[in-house]
Amino acid sequence: MHYFFKSLAYLTVACLLMSCSAKPKNDFESLNSSKDWTLKLSDSCTGNWQDNWFLDGLIATVENSKKGMNFTAGPEFRNDAHHAVLWTKESFKGDVKIEYNYTRTDMQVINVNILYIQAQGIGTGPYDKDISKWNKLREVPKMSLYYNYMNPLHISYAAFPMVNEDPENDYLRVRKYPVTDDISFQDMEVEPSYFDIGLFLPNVTYKVTVIKTDAQLLMNVEGGGKKKLYSWDISDKEKLIEGRIGLRHMYTRSARYSDFKVSIK
Repeated sequence: MHYFFKSLAYLTVACLLMSCSAKPKNDFESLNSSKDWTLKLSDSCTGNWQDNWFLDGLIATVENSKKGMNFTAGPEFRNDAHHAVLWTKESFKGDVKIEYNYTRTDMQVINVNILYIQAQGIGTGPYDKDISKWNKLREVPKMSLYYNYMNPLHISYAAFPMVNEDPENDYLRVRKYPVTDDISFQDMEVEPSYFDIGLFLPNVTYKVTVIKTDAQLLMNVEGGGKKKLYSWDISDKEKLIEGRIGLRHMYTRSARYSDFKVSIK
């Protein structure tokens, strides 16, 4: 009898774990296939990038080709002027789905790429909610201007520590801005963070799909023969109502983007 109850307990735990692991997959498939999405931005990234985007950073370069939009930050490590952020001209309201092809074109094992989701300014002083009204302040796009004075979700990916020599020491991390008197930079982290990702290898194209609702953030990545889904509970975070989508490359980083789409519902 003791053996029976012990086996039943193990089976119950196993079933719960399977159910928990299946939920993000089911949620993603349901949300991704929903017919309620309305496509708001569709950019092949082969035309003039300035039709749909504007750039923070005077040193970065953006060049379009038949393969997509080649976005390159400055080459000088630890020089804030060499960071770069591309922003959509359009702002997006409500639940949002972001899809694009990402091909890493650098060989770095330091620094990060960031996807900013529905960014607005904090609305005080010069930091208007419409971030295009203070572009001049971000000509040198140091990180603190963003996490102190904007309110987006941020996903670090194709990401490495700033001091690193191990090409397998990559991670995926979400933060919710801004820093406040009660919330430090470290406190902004939305758990869990993921390590040893094994994705976003140089010169391999990945299809990235990110879905944000009021309660959930999902990121699906497919490419190089791999498919992985990551999820975060954001139900206790300040709701993101509306804002722009941004692509940050820290100094020394570069990538090519194509078929960039944003849908809302």
